[in-house]
Amino acid sequence: MARVIAIANQKGGVGKTTTAVNLAASMAATKRKVLLIDLDPQGNATMGSGVDKYADVATVYDLLIEEAPMDQVITTETSGEYHLIAANGDVTAAEVKLMELFAREVRLRNALETIKDKYEYIFIDCPPSLNMLTVNAMAAADAVLVPMQCEYYALEGLTALMDTITQLGKLVNPGLQIEGILRTMYDPRNRLANDVSEQLKQHFGDKVYRTVIPRNVRLAEAPSFGAPAMYYDRASSGAKAYLALAGEMLRRKEKQATAVA
Repeated sequence: MARVIAIANQKGGVGKTTTAVNLAASMAATKRKVLLIDLDPQGNATMGSGVDKYADVATVYDLLIEEAPMDQVITTETSGEYHLIAANGDVTAAEVKLMELFAREVRLRNALETIKDKYEYIFIDCPPSLNMLTVNAMAAADAVLVPMQCEYYALEGLTALMDTITQLGKLVNPGLQIEGILRTMYDPRNRLANDVSEQLKQHFGDKVYRTVIPRNVRLAEAPSFGAPAMYYDRASSGAKAYLALAGEMLRRKEKQATAVA
């Protein structure tokens, strides 16, 4: 069964979509079967996957509102070798229409039950706000991965985000866990970044990934070419960092499986 991971942070500009696209591509590069779900009406993960959000493409709107079958909404041709459920401006309407529907919080979870045995990882790129789309992601997920910059305001907002995840878990998904905290846009020359990084490790311990994602021009350029960084410039520090993150996540999963056994 697939492990479903929501990539979420209520603060924008923290590398959430960059993480979703590049982590999906890195996992796919390890020969895992991966599905990326773009839940953000901006459709940035869709464009970053080499899929034109302005074309006549089925989206998560069709899945959640029109109840279209999965085989009609999954795009198998992406630039990252993973499968995709796309998003565009239509998804904004889904936020409103979901409020009128029965079992609105669990529509994504119910839809994923039909395909969870076909994938090893399902990543959900959440919008940078707490709305019904984010609630659907939290209800469907096994765990939440939180990308964050090592700066003061981000650290301050992290506590609120953790509280939100805990409360949502109680309401719609009691088994929801924190997959990990990922330090993004990291510059080791910045003293504040190092200080915040140390505070994160003190407060959250092994929930903080050892892998850090550096500030990297190639990561910023890759979306304009409609490709994950590893297919735009595999030798870049950003591409290598996300491959390292995928490896760290796989090792954690193997360690947990061994502990349970």
